[in-house]
Order: sequence, then structure tokens, then C-alpha cells
Amino acid sequence: MKFKALIGTSILAMTVATPAFAQDAADEVERDAFGGEIVVTAQRQSERLQDVPIAVSAFSAEALEAQQIENASDLQLTLPNVTFSKGNFTGSSFTIRGIGDLCVGFSCDSATAIHINGSPLFGTRLFETEYFDLERIEVLRGPQGTLFGRNATSGVVNFVTAKPKLGQFEAALDAEYGNFDAYKVKGMVNVPLGDTLGFRAAGFYLKRDGYTTNLFDGSDIDGRKMYAVRGSLRWEPSDNTTVDLMGYYFREKDNRLRIQKQLCQRDPTGILGCLNNRREFGKVNANATFPSVLGSREVFALNGINPLLGLGTGSLYGTDANAAFVEPDDVRTVNTDFDPEYFTDEIQGQAQIDHSFGNINVQLTGIYQRTRVDSRQDYNLDVAGRGPIQPGLNSLAFLAANGLPGVPGSAAYFAPIAAALIPDGPGGKLCTSNTNPNGLGVFGGDAVCGMNPLAFDRSVAKNESWSTEAIISSDFDGPFNFLLGGIYADSTTTNGDYYVNAFSIDYFASLFGTFTALSTGRPPSFLGSPYFKNHDERFKLKSYGIFGEVYFDVSDRLKLTAGLRYNNDKKNDISNSTLASFLVPYGTTGDIFNSPYAGAFDADAGPSGTPGAQQFRDRTVKNDEFTGRVVVDFKISEDNLLYASYSRGYKSGGINPALQVNVPGVTDGFDPEIIDSFEIGSKNTFGNGALQLNLTGFYYKYKGLQLSRIVARTSINDNVDADIYGFEAEAVVRPGPDTLVNLGFSYLHTKVTDDKLFVNQRDPSGGLPNSVIIKDIGQAFNCAVVANVGGQATADAFVTAVNNGINASRGLTQANGLRGPTPFPADANLGAGSGAFSLCSALETAAAGTGGAITVHGGGVEVSIKGNELPQAPNFKFSAGVQHTIKMGEEMSLVPRFDLTYTGESYGNIFNGRVNKVKGYAQANAQLQLNGGDNRWYVRAYVQNIFDNNATTGLYLTDQSSGLFTNIFTLEPRRYGIGAGMKF
Repeated sequence: MKFKALIGTSILAMTVATPAFAQDAADEVERDAFGGEIVVTAQRQSERLQDVPIAVSAFSAEALEAQQIENASDLQLTLPNVTFSKGNFTGSSFTIRGIGDLCVGFSCDSATAIHINGSPLFGTRLFETEYFDLERIEVLRGPQGTLFGRNATSGVVNFVTAKPKLGQFEAALDAEYGNFDAYKVKGMVNVPLGDTLGFRAAGFYLKRDGYTTNLFDGSDIDGRKMYAVRGSLRWEPSDNTTVDLMGYYFREKDNRLRIQKQLCQRDPTGILGCLNNRREFGKVNANATFPSVLGSREVFALNGINPLLGLGTGSLYGTDANAAFVEPDDVRTVNTDFDPEYFTDEIQGQAQIDHSFGNINVQLTGIYQRTRVDSRQDYNLDVAGRGPIQPGLNSLAFLAANGLPGVPGSAAYFAPIAAALIPDGPGGKLCTSNTNPNGLGVFGGDAVCGMNPLAFDRSVAKNESWSTEAIISSDFDGPFNFLLGGIYADSTTTNGDYYVNAFSIDYFASLFGTFTALSTGRPPSFLGSPYFKNHDERFKLKSYGIFGEVYFDVSDRLKLTAGLRYNNDKKNDISNSTLASFLVPYGTTGDIFNSPYAGAFDADAGPSGTPGAQQFRDRTVKNDEFTGRVVVDFKISEDNLLYASYSRGYKSGGINPALQVNVPGVTDGFDPEIIDSFEIGSKNTFGNGALQLNLTGFYYKYKGLQLSRIVARTSINDNVDADIYGFEAEAVVRPGPDTLVNLGFSYLHTKVTDDKLFVNQRDPSGGLPNSVIIKDIGQAFNCAVVANVGGQATADAFVTAVNNGINASRGLTQANGLRGPTPFPADANLGAGSGAFSLCSALETAAAGTGGAITVHGGGVEVSIKGNELPQAPNFKFSAGVQHTIKMGEEMSLVPRFDLTYTGESYGNIFNGRVNKVKGYAQANAQLQLNGGDNRWYVRAYVQNIFDNNATTGLYLTDQSSGLFTNIFTLEPRRYGIGAGMKF
């Protein structure tokens, strides 16, 4: 068998499509909208799709248009065992066969490798753009052990751009208008520059109003405004040489919501913020959040600040800032006083040279990429009430003017606070620190002001990367062929920051800083940073791989493939995390670390007070691994193929983000993922193309699955083992020359096999009765008190006694200090019967003297996740599409098409349970297109998401200090419109 190695595209295969229906054996293959018979490059060699022993799907440009696949969310609808959802920090994730991006952080590799024309991309924004002028999109399911750039454990998505055509002029223009006042224009022009040189330019522009109504001012938010341009140059100086150059730029700047909606079963106790039974349109009890806890009257009093001064922003046991807020009971309606901001752009430059030395082919490819992203929005998607904090503001203004009674000169300590936070007086605007990397915020003159106390977050990063790859392959006539290659990649992320800013944090940081400075004789100071800042100064990745495959034809029907790859990854991370960590005198410039008291901050271990500690945590991790694959495929006939394969996939380990506080049991890094994949498949064509049926079964043994959990307001990654197995079927039916039906079905089973123990943040009691869940007043985290002897009353009495002791040591009573436990509602779905505000450290000390009758679990009671399903892994999926061509005379045709997809149930969290369940959902699309003669022009009407399904596609749980609300991501609403296009 002669191999024709096609190195020009480095990945994958094609089509949901099919060979055209054949009238008889003598008829030529007729091309339809799906491309007809397809030649693919899944193994970096030219083969028929049905000859490739790999589970592949792909879409030609015509198929993308016919199925209304305009972006990543659309792409996943018809792919078996593939789902797509947005992430919490401006990211997105393809999940293939239950393997997605469950790891969170800059040092996490994507489980699904994203490529452009065969080159790997880092932090790409291709998930956000619209598709235009593509030759095809290719999707390969399963771990890639040998050939494809940096390995991915779930699969590969490759975007193949349209290349210049030599010797001919072409142009195309498409315009579309739809609801939400959406308009989009796409265009392309192909220009010959002599016989051997051609240039192609393409682009799109999209603008639409927002999907979401903001009740605060009646505006529409979550709009889009973006464009992209691409230029390509192809030079063929000889029959054996091809040179391709490509440049690309994408930009978006609008008011898109990164987090669309937040759901919460409101906790009336304020201990958790949100309860564990269901997701509903409630608003988190703000008394459970870090700013409210540390800014409360009780915490002020316990820290020696006289409650009679009235400086606390409210009581832990009183009305919270969200008590009067009514959450709109619609996913497309919010009420927020902070307008969202979204900016991102991406630059790509790629060069590729292919040359054939007879039966040896050589390809060299290089790519440069730069991406930026910057997103801000209301952290709680609410309008916080001013009432609970007004007494504190009045007291602050008084102290700024008069100082503490009996403390001469103390007004100078409060005046800078009032000048920064309430510059127009206690009844005027409130100023909140802006998201500034220097950590000075409002006390450095950088503020965002409004009449209500604001809270917002920001996710920002810049990445620059490049890679180069060389491949040598053979094209011998005999039974033996080979492929050898190597790749080197270098990626750097700078200023990768996540911020949470709130007026109440500024208030707490300034007042606690003032009283600390006063009591120690230091100058007027605040605690820096006066907002949560998880800062990545620089993350650096250097990676290389050496790989090769051999192909041996045992006979005309039996073929063996064997591949091996060596992977080497080195990662370095320089980062820190600050939140009210050390004193910073007012007037400090440049950066908070210019404070003379910054030496008391240990970035390795949290605010330990170690003198002379370094500003940044510097960590390096190295991983290397051998991976590969073995495939046996047997042709029963030219139209029927059986294959079996083993593949080992690998994803490198990484470095956990820096923590702002000490957390026992959290490691600096996490281990690599290793997956052993066993797959069998059958590819079949029947009736001269009337039916195409592809079947695949697979089993994965997963070691070291990287799994994220939130600890201390930061995503920390661990490793667990899992087993995965499933089945996939794809079929295309041609009952006649003018009718096409495509069908897909997949089943998936996932199970954690590790007996590792983790804290379920939604229920820190671990389901144990006779327990009390504690909100720690020092850091707003949770711990749990469990009565090993006695019942609920024993646990309640213990907490009450400890709290009374804490009050007494400060000269307080329950009237102005800590109180005993409060019962949770009956439908809270918690093991604990009650909850309380307290100090976990004090409870642990007291429990040590009970002889084991009481146990205090820091962070919460750990539970096993063995047997749980993996997140974002629907148990089954079904898709169907049908189109029929109605010929109107000899030239024109009318093509109606309908597509339906149903995605089964899954979980959004590794702890599973009702509150984490993502219900199954369906989406239906329809289109009617009128084509002119020779397809030179067309007019179409379309509707997407016909039934306006607002189904949740993914979710993200916030941490305990934020109140455990759930961010959800949903399908886009129903969209409809008309479009027209022409081709020259």
C-alpha cells in the first residue's frame, strides 16, 4: 500500500458527512453541501475517512454553514461525547469523553489541544470568535500519544483555514441581520499574483445588543462587538515545494458578562450564605462573606475596637446587605450597579514550508501568538443596600474630624480613610479601590465611586507564545513507511491577575490598619492590599517533544501502526497573593511592597510575620514522560474496516497558585495525568454510499486526573484516579440523491476510583449529624464541630460555651459579641443541625480538653468521592439532522434543514448531588436556503434554539468566604434572522 504523506495539515480528519448516493457503480461521486467522499489527514497522511482507524469527526465549510455552526458552543452540539461550556475566569472548556478542563490555573494544560493549521495554541480566544473562511474544523476524540503537538488527554480540535488558490480570482460576501439588533458581515477575496503566488484575505464583523436586561438602569448588557481579519499567502515555486504564510488578528470590546447568572438557596443563618439542597433564584446572605464578617460590629469589638464607636458595617446576626434584594427569577435578567467590561484580542502569525525529496517529505512549521484578556463585572450581580453600613460611615466622618475621645492626634489616623472612601461626606458617594496591580487602590488615588457600596472582580492576563515543529515522513511503495518529528514550544504569561474588590474590604482594611498602627505607635496605615489580589508576575512554560511512528502492511487487508513519543515540560511560576496582609503607611507610592512593614509578609507561607521574607513565591516543576500508541486495523472489504488500538496520553503537572494564608494539606503543585486508552471501532459504508455507519467503544484507565477545588479564595488542584468507558455511533443516511439524514448517539460512564477524602464546601459537616458548622470570624472560612459523644445538644452547648469564653476574655456579652448556634432550615440538606459564628482555633483548643468527646475539623469534615461521576460528563447524547434539496428548474434549489440535539444529565461538581446536577437539555435549529445558479448567490432564513431553551450547560461553585453561590452558564437564547450572500 502506497502512503501519500500529507504534511500540509498536521491533524485530524473530516466529516459528519458522507459519500453521495450513487445511482449505479458507473456514476461519478456527486458532491453535496457536506463535501461528499472525503480525504483526511488524521495520521498525517492522505487517506479516505473510512480508512482511518481513529474516532474522528469534522466539518467542511459547507457543513458548518448548513448546520449553523458559528462558534464553539454550536460546534459541540452534533459531536458524540463532546460538550462545551464557559469557565469562571474568562476560560472555556471542551470536554471529550468525560475529560475536560477540571484543572484551574495558569500552569494547567488544556485537556483538549487547540490547533490552527496543525500548530498548538496557548490561551487562545478562538472559543469566543465567530468562524469565517475555514476549509474545515477537525475533531479527534481520545488521547493523543504520538503525533499531535503537546499531548492532550481528551483529544484535539484543529481549525484549518482556507488557503489561497493559485491562478484564479475569487470573492465572497455574506451579510446577516437578526433579533437583538444583530448584524454580521463576512467576506473573502482571493487574488492570483502570477502563476506561483496567491493571496487571500478574509474577515468578519459582528455587533449585537445584549441578551440580558439590567433592571438597575433598564440597559441591555451582555452584548458583543468584535471583528477579525486574516491574510494568507501561498507560494509554489515548484511542484515539490509549497510555502504558506498566515497572519490573523481578533479583537472584542463590549459589555459581555463573563458570569451570566448566580443561583443560591439563601441561608437565613448567614453561616454558609447558600444552602445545599437546590439552586434557586435567591441571593447569598452577605453576612457569610469575607467583607461582612471582618467588617462586622462583633469582629470589631472582639479586636478591641469599642462597639460604641459604631464603626462596624453591620451585625453578624442582623440584616445583611442583600436582605432587601430581590433576585430576578430569569436567567436573562439581572440587577447590577456595575456595568460589565470585556476586552480581548489575539494575534497569530504562522509560516509553513513543505518540500518533497522524491519519496521523503519534509515540513517545517512555526507560529507566534499573543493574547490579551481583561474582564470586570459585579462580583455578586446585585445592588447592595447602604442602610446597614450608614451608622459606620457617620462614625467614621466624626472620628476623621474629631479623633478618638481622649486620644490626641488620632484624627490624623481616620482623616485619610474618610478622604478616600467618603470624599463627599457620609451621605455622599462611596469610593472603592480600583483593580490596580500595585495594591494601593483607593488609598493610592485609584477608585471607582458610586452611591451604593460596590463589589466587583477582574480577570486579566497577557500571553505570548511560539512553537516550531519539523516532520519527516516517507512515501515508499513497499509495506513499510515511517514518520519522525520534533516540536519545541515556549509560552509566557505575564500579569495574570484575579481581583475581588469591595467597599467593605476597603473599609475593614483601613480601620483595622488604623487601630493596629495606633496601638503599636506606627504612622497612619491601612492593611495592604485592600482587596483580594492573586497575582501571577510571570508563568513560563518550555516544552519539547520527539515523536515517531512506523506503518507496516502485513497484507493488503491488515495493517499495523506503532508510535512512540518523549515529552518534556518545564514550568516556572512567580506569584503572590495578598489581602489585608501587612501595614502600608498612607502616602506609600509605587507598590504596597515598598511599605517598611512588608517584610512581615511571607509569600511562601502566608502572613506569618517572618522578617525579611521575599515578595514573590518562585516555584519550578519539571515533568517528562514516554507515551505512544499501537493500532491494528483489518479491512473486511473496501467499505468495511475493523480496528483496535491502545494509546497512552499525558498531560504535565503544574504549580498551584499562591495562597494568601496557611492551609494545611495543600501542596505546592500537582502531578501529571496519565491515561491508558483502549478502543475498538468499525467503519462501514453500505449501498454505494446510501448508509455510512461508524461505531466506537472505549475504556480509559485514568491516573492522576487533575481536579480543582477552591481553598482560601484560590483554586487548588489535586489528583484522583478514575475509570471511563463508553460507546459512540455516527450514521449518515441517503435515502435518495436529494435527502440527507445524519445521526449521532453516545453513552458515557465515569467513576472516581480513588478513595481520597475532600471537604465538600457546600456541606462542611460531611453529612455527619450531631454537628455544628462554624463560620470562622478570622478568615470567613468554615470548620465543623462534631459531638462524638452525645447528640446535637452537646455540640451546640460546646460551641456556646467556647463563644461565651471568647466574649468574656474581651469583656463582651452575647449582646455585643458571639452567640450560640442557630438551627438550619429543615430543607438545608446538611448533616449539621445548626451553625454558628466563632473562632475555629479557639474551638480546636477547647476540643483538645474533651478527651475525644468533641472533634473540630478544620475546613470541614472530609468525605470520600470514590464512585462519584466526573463533572461535565453527560451520560448520553443524541443528535439528528435532516435536509432535503428541492430543485427549482435547472439552476435554482431550495434547501430546508432541521437539527436537533439532546444532551443528557451530568454534574457540575465532583461531589455530585442534587444541587450540582445539570439537567439534560435539547436544542433545535432550522434553516431555509434558496440557492441561485451555480451557487453564485443565496438567501436564507434561520432560527437557532427554536424553543428558546435557557438550559444550564455548566456551573462553578464559589468559595466559603464568598457565600457558596453558584455561577451558571447557559445556552444562548433563541436567535433568528435573514441573510444573503454572493460568490464571484
